[in-house]
Amino acid sequence: MRALTFLASRFVAGDDIDEAVSAVGVLNAEGIKATLDNLGEDSLTREQALAAAQENFLMLRRIAESEVDANISLKLTQLGLAFDEGLARENLTRILEEAARRGIFVRVDMESSAWTQKTLDLFYALKPRFPDCGIVLQSCLRRTEADVEEAVARGVRVRLCKGAYREPAERAFQGKDEVNANYDRCAALLTKAPLPAFATHDDARIAAALKACDAVGLVKSDYEIQMLYGLRARRRRELRVQGHVVRVYVPYGTHWFPYFHRRIRERKENAMFVLRNLFE
Repeated sequence: MRALTFLASRFVAGDDIDEAVSAVGVLNAEGIKATLDNLGEDSLTREQALAAAQENFLMLRRIAESEVDANISLKLTQLGLAFDEGLARENLTRILEEAARRGIFVRVDMESSAWTQKTLDLFYALKPRFPDCGIVLQSCLRRTEADVEEAVARGVRVRLCKGAYREPAERAFQGKDEVNANYDRCAALLTKAPLPAFATHDDARIAAALKACDAVGLVKSDYEIQMLYGLRARRRRELRVQGHVVRVYVPYGTHWFPYFHRRIRERKENAMFVLRNLFE
């Protein structure tokens, strides 16, 4: 527990929105954009889901008040998807309405493969009404190449990541090389989508994505490179100096223990990657 508390102080931007906005201000001073995420998943009651929705309203208000360069990311199980799809839709709709009023982009995060289809179904149901929102897709999943093709056809903004969940072999690639190869295939496809976001700390994946963007004539303002708060700060600054648009995913909140515990428990490479970055 003590070790995780130490990790939280490095990779989570505080317990509340004010601390998180302050951290975003520091990133902005370096020319780096941010996306805010309130930690917490799997609300089990209506009260918890409504409280999570209210925190998203607070995020939107504080972004607008502080004028930081940030958008928000959210998880649908936090809004009630696990026990009441209607409630999750209602909460997401209200958040997207408020975000549209304030001119702030919203990204719907992807969770484990158990929620992939329901997340996409709800996202696509609301997308025509709220065009300024996007989705996350994970290259570890076997289905993702097809999901990327659909997103491209629909003109959707996608953040492509590898995925942090342990998934069964029938749904996901099990080998690192397979996940990486699928990431590169999907990244190349995403060059046809609006403002693709390549979320990775892997230099080889970054290089492949940049090569794919260059091959179709995209300029540096046509895409984003995204990283997690507390990881590879030197590298993200290098990329920014080179003129790339860099955005950092900034989590905050008191529910940091399950955030770290699950990721470190589910994939040993996650733990090794975090440990390496402690010495950067």
